[in-house]
Amino acid sequence: MSFKGFTRAVARAPQNFRQKMHMGEQVEDPVYEDAERRFKELELEVKKLSEESKRYSQAVNGMLNHQIGFAQAMEEIFKPISGQMSDPNATVPEDNPEGIEASEQYKALVSELQETLKPDLGLIEDKIVKPCHELLKTIGYIRKMATKRNHKKLDLDRRNNTYKKYETKSNPSPKDEEKMFKAQAELEVAKHEYDYYNDMLKDQLPQLFSLEAQFVQPLFVSFYYMQLNIFYTLYTKTGEMKISYFDMSTDIVEAYHYKKGNVEEQCDSLTITKFKLGYSKAKLEMTKKRYGSGSQSPTDPSSAFSSPTSPEAQLANADTSAPGAAPSGYISPTSYGSHPGFTSPQSGYSQPSYGMPESAPPSYSTAASPYTTATTSPVASTFHPPVAAAPAVETVTALYDYQAQAPGDLSFPANAVIEIVQRTQDTNEWWTGRYNGQQGVFPGNYVQLNKI
Repeated sequence: MSFKGFTRAVARAPQNFRQKMHMGEQVEDPVYEDAERRFKELELEVKKLSEESKRYSQAVNGMLNHQIGFAQAMEEIFKPISGQMSDPNATVPEDNPEGIEASEQYKALVSELQETLKPDLGLIEDKIVKPCHELLKTIGYIRKMATKRNHKKLDLDRRNNTYKKYETKSNPSPKDEEKMFKAQAELEVAKHEYDYYNDMLKDQLPQLFSLEAQFVQPLFVSFYYMQLNIFYTLYTKTGEMKISYFDMSTDIVEAYHYKKGNVEEQCDSLTITKFKLGYSKAKLEMTKKRYGSGSQSPTDPSSAFSSPTSPEAQLANADTSAPGAAPSGYISPTSYGSHPGFTSPQSGYSQPSYGMPESAPPSYSTAASPYTTATTSPVASTFHPPVAAAPAVETVTALYDYQAQAPGDLSFPANAVIEIVQRTQDTNEWWTGRYNGQQGVFPGNYVQLNKI
């Protein structure tokens, strides 16, 4: 904006404010106001016509590009995962070679359609988008003319209010009369300029509306025929598509359900599809408990899933003992007092065998064994302590299928009844149970406790 234009904008600001607040006298022309309202609608709709025609051309291209992308995605999904990427000949086509071939054929067909439809899409750009841009340029010139007319209206209202102020003043002084004559001259100039722009727009805007209708009519007809040609090409090319993978003789919905089958049930049966919060954390905590406080190295595969009381561990401990001594943790199959609930009053005591060094470690049981000699008591041999009632076995019911992820895990199907060996109060941790003669650990959030 030039300095002159800035000065005029500052001078018009008070009148612009009064006009918005409907203060003072204002010039009104209903004929022009109706034409200006119609002109605003024309300007808006021409912009929309240009944008929508451009979007249509982009949408057709985008649709074809999306179809190619869809075919590429299906081709990748159908490819098997076996084989080495460095050696394409090692790939085993074990999945869906027919689907891969159909995806390639479909992609080639859509690429051919893109080349075929390029001239039609180019016609939309040349016959609709570009003419709309030319019309928008013309509308822009008219908008500048309407803005000029509005500025002249502000000047006219401003000059008119100034003249009215001096004209209605009682007992004007000679200086006031001089200012009134000056305001009257400025008012006549402002009215002449306003009438010039206002009358020109009132006369020529209706002519523009008539010409606009004649201008848009061939665009509409051309757009219709171009659309028809595009749809016909898409229909004929896809109808002539000879891909045996697509069966067009059956109903679409029936064919979909037939090909789908029970894939959802099969996917739901996979353990990895039932991720629950805390599963990995509980697995890690159970692994730490399994190894104990540093007694075994978690990186040793030979000891990763062996129990500290397993026969291998006992034999390993026996190798470090003195010759002739009982292995560490050994218990004789013949219990003292021949009763399963009996506990020896001399538990922890053992006498070394004859001929063995006295430095041999004592046995952990006083029962008769090849390694130790115990002194029996007549009283102890005839004593039978009361047998306590066996506690009720706690059981759980499986909510989901679980397949063992590592040695030592317990596998079970849904609705299986599992006997609890050891559990915690937190269902996000790992519990120990027995099912179908097998004992192992399983996630506690896969089961539900049964009432005893």
